[in-house]
Amino acid sequence: MILLHRAHSNIADTDLRDRVERQLDWEPEITSTDIGVATDNGVVTLTGFVDSYAEKLAAERVTLKTYGVSAVANEIQVKLLFKKTDTDIASAALDALQARIDVPHDKIKLTVKDGWITLEGNVDWYYQKNAAEFAVKYLSGVKGITDNIKLKPQVSTIEVKDKIEDALKRSAEVDARRIMVQAADGRVTLRGNVRSWFEKQEAATAAWAAPGVKEVSNQIVVVP
Repeated sequence: MILLHRAHSNIADTDLRDRVERQLDWEPEITSTDIGVATDNGVVTLTGFVDSYAEKLAAERVTLKTYGVSAVANEIQVKLLFKKTDTDIASAALDALQARIDVPHDKIKLTVKDGWITLEGNVDWYYQKNAAEFAVKYLSGVKGITDNIKLKPQVSTIEVKDKIEDALKRSAEVDARRIMVQAADGRVTLRGNVRSWFEKQEAATAAWAAPGVKEVSNQIVVVP
């Protein structure tokens, strides 16, 4: 059972908090009984403790998919049942990076401090950066990830903008007519409004997939 902090009397906030609670209870990846939920006009704050970083991420993912949620502040803390040394975590992380064919591991360096992994380096594509983070974030003993891997832009601003707009139009999950794309020097800004956080995230995913994109500012507003 998820513990709730009933700090707001607003009916809409109460309803949303109840929906988030039920979603967290329903998700098999989430076993902690010490997760607090607070809501304020569509913004959900998660607090409490979990046994792994994977469970913390799962709680955030499930909350973001709940109808009516526009943003999540994930303040959950990871308290490991079985602590591993930073050396053990670093060794496992290096093995995980080398095991993936979509990660140029020779271009990536990592450090571990108190269970927190920091990734650094330069890659050509966003999917490589994403794959590197995915390879290590679910490892045993990990408390969190700081991804400082940078992308090297390779294409023109106009080409980036055109490719993103075309990708949005092709997507069955996104109403491209509601989204405006701006691009400059590999930095993309998305504006407009969508019906759900999922649609907002899909728009960002489409933007990141364009070659040369090194930063995406997703300013799309969720209007359920």
